[in-house]
Amino acid sequence: MSVYFIKGKGWRYDFTREGTRCTGTWFKTKTEARTAETKRREEILNPKQETVTPTDMAFLELVNKRLDHVKAYNSGRHYTDQVYFGRKWMKEWGQLKCAEISTSTIESYLLKRSDETSPYTANKELRCLRALFNFGIEPQRGWLTNNPTKGIKFFPVEKKAKHVPSKQDVFRVILAADPDTQDYLWTIALTMGRMSEVNRLTWNDVNFGERYVVLYTRKKRGGHLTPRKVPMPNKLHDVLSRRYASRDKGKPWVFWHRFWGYRKSEWVEGPYLERKKIMKTLCKKAGVRYFRFHALRHFGASMLDQARVPISSIQHILGHENRSTTEIYLHSIGEAEREAMTVFDREIEKNSHTESHTEKEKDSTEMAKSLI
Repeated sequence: MSVYFIKGKGWRYDFTREGTRCTGTWFKTKTEARTAETKRREEILNPKQETVTPTDMAFLELVNKRLDHVKAYNSGRHYTDQVYFGRKWMKEWGQLKCAEISTSTIESYLLKRSDETSPYTANKELRCLRALFNFGIEPQRGWLTNNPTKGIKFFPVEKKAKHVPSKQDVFRVILAADPDTQDYLWTIALTMGRMSEVNRLTWNDVNFGERYVVLYTRKKRGGHLTPRKVPMPNKLHDVLSRRYASRDKGKPWVFWHRFWGYRKSEWVEGPYLERKKIMKTLCKKAGVRYFRFHALRHFGASMLDQARVPISSIQHILGHENRSTTEIYLHSIGEAEREAMTVFDREIEKNSHTESHTEKEKDSTEMAKSLI
């Protein structure tokens, strides 16, 4: 019997199901014991499905955690962009939970941003917002269950050819700068390095004996600082040798400055982080069309391409993982393209001449018929 009575204690049920013993004890009546047994058997046969409560968190908390992650794993430039966008988002949704931010809410915000700035900027924000919510959804975190940016399409943008300054314009801008900035611009132009790479350049990264510098970039998967060696041409050797001879031995950086730190309210010494404004000033002073530091990378790559340097070598100097990325930087028209257009031109001229000759013969025939 599965239900029985024990004197002085009461009724109980006791049964075994698939090797597991199930008991319930000390009911006042046999009926109560049988009812409890029946209920227990049903629970075993039809176990309750666990209900998962969707997780959620404050949008402000998600943004802050994402910023901490970006600061640890990505470049300083990317972190700066994320901080800028984060402040914009806080004005819109700083008091909301993530689940309260809908797809239509984000679409309305992006439409407004597209009108205020440009479709390009709105698309950049969409990518950042998508990454933000995906960050919270990732299995190792599991803070969110939904990405409200899913399904939102990017705005169409008008792609324009990048402005690559001429050799003369680059020289004019460099000569318009003070001596320290001239050295900085020459180093970017002659290494074809990114601004952030040159900013973090230290004397330990400069090898005068073997004539190369080591540049580090975070623009790789995982955010790891990845080194690459860039050969040192004579002009760069002269610039860095002069700076090394007059360096402050207490400073490890090739380029550094002293600035007022508003957070600590004291003077701070360290490498450059951003030098955006200086290019506008120098281009205006030199009387040339405005270009940024990054244009010097395009300028150098185009110069090497014109000199018929193999694209694999240019790719290594620029620090690109994919050849297709390097091809974007090559704005010069190669000999193959010029030869192709020369052939095309010859074909046009030949066919035009043939067509003209045929028309003349036709006119002569018509004239002869009219005279008969």
